[in-house]
Amino acid sequence: MTTPKTITRDDIMSLEEYTDQRDLLRKAVVALKKPRRIDVGPHATFYFENYATMKQQIQEMLYIEKGGDEQLTEELEAYNPMIPQGHELTTTLMFEINDEVRRGTVLRQLTDVELTAYVQVGDEKVFAEPEQEVERTAPDGKTSSVHFLHFRFPAELIAAFKTSGTQVILGIGHENYAHMTVLSSETKASLAADFDA
Repeated sequence: MTTPKTITRDDIMSLEEYTDQRDLLRKAVVALKKPRRIDVGPHATFYFENYATMKQQIQEMLYIEKGGDEQLTEELEAYNPMIPQGHELTTTLMFEINDEVRRGTVLRQLTDVELTAYVQVGDEKVFAEPEQEVERTAPDGKTSSVHFLHFRFPAELIAAFKTSGTQVILGIGHENYAHMTVLSSETKASLAADFDA
């Protein structure tokens, strides 16, 4: 059975129902997210999204802000594009630097960094395509600390990704931030579930 590709109003619990189940649901999503959170280098973290993580995000936003039906429309529009559609992986890339001055300095050195993010399956690289909802680079070249990315895979690379023993690397190839990490078998298995069979 394939995972749903779109969150609808019918999928969202009422505020009362969600409040009753919130602790349990949050624990389940924390466990799901663990192998899908990958550090690359000293500052970058990739959070790979799926139907479950986006649904939980919408529920949490509604719980916190209590904006009702109008807010739900906005949340669905914001988060549905980040649900993988069977041939892709989607991720939120964050540059997490606590010191504000240092963060500004580093981000000014990383213009267009999102275009250099890649997933390498065997010898083949798939480069990220940014979600085009908003410009992520300031006029001075400073990149955003948050990027929403799609990695779209051809069928043969999906098959290779799912093959046991195939090495998969997640990396950034920017001239000022060249780092990579080999995905664990647990992470690979979790991400492979985002692809249609």
